[in-house]
Amino acid sequence: MYSNDNQQQISALIMSTLLFAGCFAAWTLVSVIGVQIKEELQLSETQFGILVAAPILTGALARLPMGIMAERWGGRRLMLILVFVVSIPLYLLSVAETYWQYVIAGLGVGLVGSSFALGIHYVSSWASRDSQGLAMGIFGAGNLGAAITNLIAPLIIIAYGWRMAPTVYAFILITLALVFWLLTQDDPRRANTSKPLPMPTLKQQLTPLLDLRVWRFGLYYFFVFGGYVALALWLPDYYVEHYGLDLKSASFLTLLFTVPGALTRIIGGWCSDRIGARRVSWTVFWVCLVCLFFLSYPPTTMTVHGINREITFLLEMPVWLFTVLVMVMGIAMGFGKASVFRTVYDYYPDRMGVVGGAVGVLGAIGGFILPICFGLVADILGIRSSCFMLLYGLLAVCMFAMYYGMSVEDRRRRLQDAIRNNFLKHNPNVREG
Repeated sequence: MYSNDNQQQISALIMSTLLFAGCFAAWTLVSVIGVQIKEELQLSETQFGILVAAPILTGALARLPMGIMAERWGGRRLMLILVFVVSIPLYLLSVAETYWQYVIAGLGVGLVGSSFALGIHYVSSWASRDSQGLAMGIFGAGNLGAAITNLIAPLIIIAYGWRMAPTVYAFILITLALVFWLLTQDDPRRANTSKPLPMPTLKQQLTPLLDLRVWRFGLYYFFVFGGYVALALWLPDYYVEHYGLDLKSASFLTLLFTVPGALTRIIGGWCSDRIGARRVSWTVFWVCLVCLFFLSYPPTTMTVHGINREITFLLEMPVWLFTVLVMVMGIAMGFGKASVFRTVYDYYPDRMGVVGGAVGVLGAIGGFILPICFGLVADILGIRSSCFMLLYGLLAVCMFAMYYGMSVEDRRRRLQDAIRNNFLKHNPNVREG
């Protein structure tokens, strides 16, 4: 799978994945402690949406700058600096008192979400071309950090109160960062050269972003990753409010969405290497479309006017069926997160920092915008399942964009083939290839 020193490459992949899992756990911490804050401050659905989405905003906006810096200075040292910076707002989150103090501290914590842009550049630098999907899938499985938060944070809250959770997370993050630094080395392009690498200009780095294709990939990631993060943040409260579960049970059931959505990213990367990333993404969209169709349907009372009496039916999705559908969608999103980034590498192998950062920005912005939109549509429509209606509409846009993109590329390929065949027909002495 790897070239050069196998031990260093495996260490880089494993430690990057572990540190990213810790970062992702901290990035989604507010989704759990936010339920406690919501109860203490009596927040509306919209205020709660803003609170849990605040960390996602800064994590999203910081991804492109971090990707640019990773291409210039390498992701390894920047990961260490980032963790130490984020530990400060993590502590401040544990001592905040007012709503806006929580929001501001959450914005600071959110910087840790940009660790993805640093890690994806670092991991991609170690892996061979044929294994990029698998390597990035393994690293991306650090999304499991969301499941870790849903499992560990409630236990900390029960034992010591919610204010202890951010402090514990800060300590764990710093420990992981130090171990990461001790057990890894700079990527091969930096470690195996005696001369400083030439610094590309900012214009050279940003040129690929003029390609419309990059923003199409970003739209897909907006759904598969942004939707995944948004639901990871939203589901604990959804279970509590809609099904009347306690926080511990709600967090456990959310694990059935977040864990498969993280682990199947590895399989999705492997499948993308073997059968093609575009085919995987298209299948993912169809699976999610079916799941969202049923998840969008709100509890409905239907009355049938019979001959002698009226018969009333209550159509409501039981919690077990809801959980199964959400889990299936989480699995599909895990495949999709891997396939989108394998597609990015296929087109921009030397620009994973910038292009990967830009696609990551759009995905993370989805994780910021969607929870707020969930709260808004719930307040406006008064229908809790409206969050899935919103995702259904977003997915329809993604599928149209992908179909359009595939059609354009197929037409371009057929035109190129026709030009080449016509040239060979009129120049029979020229050998193809």
